[in-house]
Amino acid sequence: MPGTVQSIERAAAILRMLAGGRGRLGLSEIARSLDLAKGTTHGILRTLQGVGFVEQDRGSGQYQLGAALLHLGTSYLDINELRSRSINWADPLAARSGEAVRIGTVLEGQALVVHHVFRPDDTFQTLDVGALLPLHATALGKVLIAYRAGPVPADLPAYTRKTLTAPRELAAALDQVREHGWAADVEEFTLGQAAVAAPIRGYGGLVIGAIGVSGQVERICDSHYHPHPHLVTSVRDAARAISRDLGAARR
Repeated sequence: MPGTVQSIERAAAILRMLAGGRGRLGLSEIARSLDLAKGTTHGILRTLQGVGFVEQDRGSGQYQLGAALLHLGTSYLDINELRSRSINWADPLAARSGEAVRIGTVLEGQALVVHHVFRPDDTFQTLDVGALLPLHATALGKVLIAYRAGPVPADLPAYTRKTLTAPRELAAALDQVREHGWAADVEEFTLGQAAVAAPIRGYGGLVIGAIGVSGQVERICDSHYHPHPHLVTSVRDAARAISRDLGAARR
């Protein structure tokens, strides 16, 4: 049996160290902790940075885990990374729109809400973090399912009379999501409620999550039940900003 590859072992050790450390770590600290020469450590870090697994802070020169690790699955790290990168944009979106903001990702065939900002008023609201939403009946879910491979599932449950359950109708709606870059849900999951969402992309352009606003239909939509253009623009701008933070190219 062939032996192990030393450079890969060292790279893995650096990634584990960054994952278990408190914030960013400097070159000297990493090299000293792993008993490696600075030149060797720097070369491995440069390689990991080149593939997006490690990022270097421009100000301090220290290193942290990179957004490209989001490609490796839907682990706890993925969810935390998505949430942490989104927080700075979710609060301003709630303030500008006057509506609640939710961020979600796919988990076991549903949309998992990983972050929720309350609507900025004094009304009673319930925290949705951890909630699982249907992919076919919510704006967040439609964004997430639109960019995933595979056929549209059949036998989908209807939550209201407006829920899209026919595979052909849902497939057409998902085509529109991909064409326009955003999705809407107007009373498809809950009567009297509407939502708008847009995709969050990670390194390489992969859609890893979605961000959206939700609220009463009369606030989200016009008299023809079309989402207000300024809300669509605000949601898409926030999604692009988060995507840039996660390493996606400008679109």
